[in-house]
Amino acid sequence: MFKNKKQDHNTPFESHFITIRGNRIHYFDEGDGPVIVLLPSNPYWSFCYRKVISELTKNHRVIAPDYMGMGLSDKPQLYQYNLENHIDNLERIIFELNLEEITLVMHGWGAPIGMGFAQRHPHRISGIIFLNSAAFAVDYLPLRVSLFRIPKIGSYLIRKFNLYQKCCLNFTGSKKLPKEIRKQYMEPFDCPEHRIGIDAFIKDVPMDLTHYSYEIMLEIEHGLWMFKEHPVLIIWSVLDWRFPLSTLKHWKQFYPQAKVKLLKESGALPMEDSPMEMVKYIEDFLKNNNFV
Repeated sequence: MFKNKKQDHNTPFESHFITIRGNRIHYFDEGDGPVIVLLPSNPYWSFCYRKVISELTKNHRVIAPDYMGMGLSDKPQLYQYNLENHIDNLERIIFELNLEEITLVMHGWGAPIGMGFAQRHPHRISGIIFLNSAAFAVDYLPLRVSLFRIPKIGSYLIRKFNLYQKCCLNFTGSKKLPKEIRKQYMEPFDCPEHRIGIDAFIKDVPMDLTHYSYEIMLEIEHGLWMFKEHPVLIIWSVLDWRFPLSTLKHWKQFYPQAKVKLLKESGALPMEDSPMEMVKYIEDFLKNNNFV
């Protein structure tokens, strides 16, 4: 069985790890106060939230995990990378840290993973914040994503050349990422074996009834009603090529009570394009709902 190479990274915060079935999951745990859990999207990792963490930890305890196979977490080669296991792992982290009265901040894949946990334990959830994401069945994928789902070819491009991550980092939004920041995004995925999580997330998008994760995604979609009385904030990047405004309208159907804030100059990585604007919206939401 493949074992991870030793990976040394210059992370802005102290790294913590929890071992689940013999594999380590990495997370940041900073600050004190009411709890915020930040969930990233694929192909990113907790590093993407560094600017947000630095601000929010002034008044809150912030947890930012890396999914199995992503970031500084282990990347086992014989592992079932799927939505159900990602939810299980998040559940284990939250139980291990005994987190209560949580505000979830969810980006991309973070939404189905976070809402999957929330529906299992609604009593632990105080507030919900969505960035560009979907936690319901979709019948479309952007062409740039679909290309990487082509059997064998997609995996070859991801594993051999890290092409999907490079594509995402090249089309983040209105601002080009500095070379050093791009390097830090890519460092944990420095060889084909370390890109298994990125590849698996692409494959795990459930597009039809036969897909393993389709039923789980449908259960999450059907359970979204459980939070119709919860405070919900949606921070939406207008220039995100992955999630059109029609997805935002779909969220509003589930949560008509949601406050919506548009980031008109932001793309796939709002925490890079508009970090302070994003932080302001989050802090206002927390203050207005007494999550301070």
